Amino acid sequence: MTGRTRAAVAAITLTSLALSACSSGSDDDAAPESTEASPTTDAEPADEPATDDVDEPADDGDADEQTDEPASGDEPDTFEVAPIEWSEFDDDVDVATVSVPVDYENPGGDQFELFVARHRALDQDERIGSLLINPGGPGFGGSDYALFATQVFDRDLLDHFDIVGWDPRGTGESEPAIDCIDDFDPYFTAVDLTPETEEDRTNAVGVAANFVEACETNNAGYFEYVGTNNSARDIDALRQALGEDEISYFGFSYGSELGATWATLFPDTVRAAVLDGAADPNADALEGSLQQMAGFQASLETFLSRCSADSSCEFHNDGDAETAFVDLLASLDAEPSDVEPDRPPVNRDVALVATIQAMYSESFWPALERALADAANGDAAGLLALNDAYYQRQSDGTYGNELEAFQVISCADTADRETVEEADAEVAQFREVAPLLVPEGSIGSYFCTFFDTPLDPRVDITGAGAGPIVVIGTTGDPATPFESTVRMAETLEDGRLVIVEADQHTGYGVNRCVIDVVNDYLVDLNAPESGTECR
Repeated sequence: MTGRTRAAVAAITLTSLALSACSSGSDDDAAPESTEASPTTDAEPADEPATDDVDEPADDGDADEQTDEPASGDEPDTFEVAPIEWSEFDDDVDVATVSVPVDYENPGGDQFELFVARHRALDQDERIGSLLINPGGPGFGGSDYALFATQVFDRDLLDHFDIVGWDPRGTGESEPAIDCIDDFDPYFTAVDLTPETEEDRTNAVGVAANFVEACETNNAGYFEYVGTNNSARDIDALRQALGEDEISYFGFSYGSELGATWATLFPDTVRAAVLDGAADPNADALEGSLQQMAGFQASLETFLSRCSADSSCEFHNDGDAETAFVDLLASLDAEPSDVEPDRPPVNRDVALVATIQAMYSESFWPALERALADAANGDAAGLLALNDAYYQRQSDGTYGNELEAFQVISCADTADRETVEEADAEVAQFREVAPLLVPEGSIGSYFCTFFDTPLDPRVDITGAGAGPIVVIGTTGDPATPFESTVRMAETLEDGRLVIVEADQHTGYGVNRCVIDVVNDYLVDLNAPESGTECR
């Protein structure tokens, strides 16, 4: 599942899901629900593509043209991008790497090698061009959405477009990738998010500061250059490498923020763009965090009320699931539950992470029902499994770098640097909007507190000159609440809001209506009227 809440208390623990969604108001992301099974994010290809068996690049136009200038007058000159040299991965998919500057002000300096995958259009006679995909994050790779395109996208898009996904700079298989620490397990027990002593408070602050120091040390030379503006410049580099004067884009969750940034910087290159599940682009760190936590609170209330009303719910508790939930968290705080001898015990903080992990989609609610019921009976294994899914823990006990990259990218995008005291003072506001998720006595979020001032905070989003951009808002979206997506549509010069009724993060694939709206727009450029409803 490619989506995580933009929140963290004591920085790396990220169990502050109950507290804050730091950065420019962007969320984290879940893979879109589609009409077929969604790909698993930890799936590995059976074989590595042959690096010595290189196909000639497709003749899609003059890929050596480098005359496009960004919309912003202070953007650096573009650089020469080599045409992509594809290697065949399987019958329908190719892979490649594309070199882009670490620092676009110094294009001849160090480079990122972006891993790119392409699912070739199934109907080459009807091929329109490339459709660039970003599944969200930030911090999550997007190549899977090309490798497993048939499990995500409708046949009409598969017929007409090369589905092109890439792992953004600092993420996935692109090199170098952000890597701060190796093991999250010690952090489960290193911080008490409701400290009762000054020593515990000092320890929490120290964990946050030490994590940032590790990130800076282990990613020296490129740490400062992984923000959204540079990823938007990479999109234009990919467009040039693909040899297309204009290109289409489909972004989910944080991918909406990235796509809107690209459309603002390079409007003349936008053929069409769909943004599914967007944060409020104008919210500051605090406002965006409050919006998101209110969204998760609302989803949790819906989950618990349904469970209370349905005697078949495994966490029914005689019609009072909410009280049972509060009591269970209190008991786990007082006496954490051991699950495995070599793993941290499941405490209240782990249970909160597990709960928010399950809120991304209604399809995960049955698993949460069982996990909560089992935990109430002394078996917290289900909660630990949901917690591990959030942290991207693999079956061999290792962890991906997604959450590390997520935090570094998020803090590269905002100049907000709250002090420890300022963050602690905001807790009351979070308890007001999300009392079920923010325990009394919680400390504040130190998510970006110890990062240096960013070199290139994200630009103000306008989409001016890009033409109509479709923005999909899901009514029960917890991670990018519906109202925040409405604000994205309103901020864009020509945003076309499409309303999808569902309790999940992002709306593509929920019903045939929204699939057809997207097809009509991306394939035939028939932009919907703003306010179109798909219920």
